[in-house]
Amino acid sequence: NHGAGKVKSLTISFDCLNDSNVPVYSSGDTVSGRVSLEVTGEIRVKSLKIHARGHAKVRWTESRNAGSNTAYTQNYTEEVEYFHHKDTLIGHERDDDNSEEGLHTIHSGRHEYAFSFELPQTPLATSFEGRHGSVRYWVKAELHRPWFLPVKLKKEFTVFEHIDINTPSLLSPQAGTKEKTLCCWFCTSGPISLSAKIERKGYTPGESIQIFAEIENCSSRVVVPKAAIYQTQAFYAKGKMKEVKQLVASLRGDSLSSGKTETWNGKQLKIPPVSPSILDCSIIRVEYSLMVYVDIPGAMDLFLNLPLVIGTIPLHPFGSRTSSVSSQCSMNMNWLGLTLPERPEAPPSYAEVVTEEQRQSSLAPLGACDDFERALPGPLFAYIQEFRFLPPPLYSEVCTSIYNYEFTGSPNSVMWNK
Repeated sequence: NHGAGKVKSLTISFDCLNDSNVPVYSSGDTVSGRVSLEVTGEIRVKSLKIHARGHAKVRWTESRNAGSNTAYTQNYTEEVEYFHHKDTLIGHERDDDNSEEGLHTIHSGRHEYAFSFELPQTPLATSFEGRHGSVRYWVKAELHRPWFLPVKLKKEFTVFEHIDINTPSLLSPQAGTKEKTLCCWFCTSGPISLSAKIERKGYTPGESIQIFAEIENCSSRVVVPKAAIYQTQAFYAKGKMKEVKQLVASLRGDSLSSGKTETWNGKQLKIPPVSPSILDCSIIRVEYSLMVYVDIPGAMDLFLNLPLVIGTIPLHPFGSRTSSVSSQCSMNMNWLGLTLPERPEAPPSYAEVVTEEQRQSSLAPLGACDDFERALPGPLFAYIQEFRFLPPPLYSEVCTSIYNYEFTGSPNSVMWNK
């Protein structure tokens, strides 16, 4: 008799380190939780195991021509493992046979089994879902019984590798100046000049970047000053790089007729919930830049690129004499509730995992967290919700050998040349 009972449910829950009920951890933290097993009747179990893992994974394919009418597909894959942990909560290691020895009887009802493991002290990559790769951390539970297929469940948790923007390199102002002269048939029009400055390099999601700029139009055309934040995702495998550029936020200034000048005295561009920069992973990089540019009809745009780092620890009020109100807001914003989908063995389609109702309900705010030593700004939790529950955005892409690339064209029509 193998036990006449049935497994009603197998669930994994995490003991959260914060008041938000969102499982978020950093390197060196202890991840603990419970595997709950609910049975009706009585079952006999060989083992209940957990397997925890964190890894970055990159994958893309390219079509190659191999002569006349012959094509083949080249796969590019790479993986970096951050940690690996296995533990047996019930029973013994070996479960590859159907022997009746050493079985454990589980009675009807709900049973909880605690688990705990430590994340490595070394830097980890922040959880991320990208176009050609991801950084994921998960715990998998497996229930083994003789003569039955194993019951398996996987649940993800989020890791943030903290970036404190209160460091000298991230507090330093970023600035640049560019000039362009348009040529037409027999005459040369005057130059268009652009100068722009931002107060620092480091920001957190939810903050507004204050842009100080001067645009002078001595050409004969009407031009439009604009600004945009771009996210660049870079994936590395087999000596190749695949790069994806995505528009994150943008603004438009007033049209500037010939001979006119426009000045921006702290024009604000708000950073939406986005992933923090990923700078320490060897196969995935996520970087940001602010492009301030002049849209010139019928000519290449004039643009300035100012590098940004999106961090997790906001500006301290004393960190800058011009600490913006938005930075204070990001400290006090309510955290956003989130239930990560429990990922089955084969990843389901987006529509199967998330209904519109689920997505909306995941936005319900919870109470603000008091313990700010452990806390992250609210928009980072909005980011978790974004990257788990929204379909992937549209991207523009480039694939090339490492570092052999350039960006051309206007930000309105992103093009890449090798």
